[in-house]
Amino acid sequence: MSVIVGVHGIGKYNYYLEAGRSATGAAEAMRRKWDRYLHLGLGGEPRAYFAEIAYFSHLLKDDDDGYGAAPRKAMELQAQQVLVDWARQLGVGEHVTGALKSFTGWLLQRLDGRSAAFAKLFAPEVAAYLTDQARREKSRQAVAECIRKNRPKVVIAHSLGSVVAYEALWANPDLEVDLLMTLGSPLGMRTVIFERLLPAPVNGRGERPKGVRRWVNIADEHDIAAIPPALAGSFTGVDVEQLVNLDWIDFHTAGKYLGCPALDPHLRPFLA
Repeated sequence: MSVIVGVHGIGKYNYYLEAGRSATGAAEAMRRKWDRYLHLGLGGEPRAYFAEIAYFSHLLKDDDDGYGAAPRKAMELQAQQVLVDWARQLGVGEHVTGALKSFTGWLLQRLDGRSAAFAKLFAPEVAAYLTDQARREKSRQAVAECIRKNRPKVVIAHSLGSVVAYEALWANPDLEVDLLMTLGSPLGMRTVIFERLLPAPVNGRGERPKGVRRWVNIADEHDIAAIPPALAGSFTGVDVEQLVNLDWIDFHTAGKYLGCPALDPHLRPFLA
């Protein structure tokens, strides 16, 4: 029996398009891929690990929402501000203030083409989630409904998915999971995400959702989305914190995280 629900991160709209604009089809395509990724890390006989992937990428996309040019321009400005705040987390300082082009240029020179492509994907989706309340609520509901339907023992949330899962679990206290595993999570990113979380942190600290019995956070120490990579300094209730070194280029993808041996000891008790 599959006991895991996955919550995806950024840049997964292509699954929706490839599935003929079907969120169900996108989720199933991702589920099959995440099963393969996790099998690489766990070994043994191939099996279905994930009951479902909670899919929400289409709910954050601007292309199909019928907005006019002015709202789209406002979203672009919001995305730029998120990216500027994110740049400050990286220690870039005032060199990129108000200038998205300068920041992506800095990434191209300082990191590599894949990192720059990641940066272009990162800010618009995060900005859409954090600044558009309707989209935020729909995304949280999609994740909550998936968890409620499947009643998993484990929720594995990657990247932006960790933010959506965190808020969905808080907003639906009836949802109970034995293990929340966050991978490459930006939950603790000051200015960009942490202070904007719902519920808001109290006295500078967030807290493990009430329905979660155990929280394990795993992050690549060089992951530019997981800043800081450790969450225990910002959240009460993080039971295990583990920093890994996945790949100097491919440091944030779900494939690298799911295939990481660090997941094995935490998942094995649920897969017997």
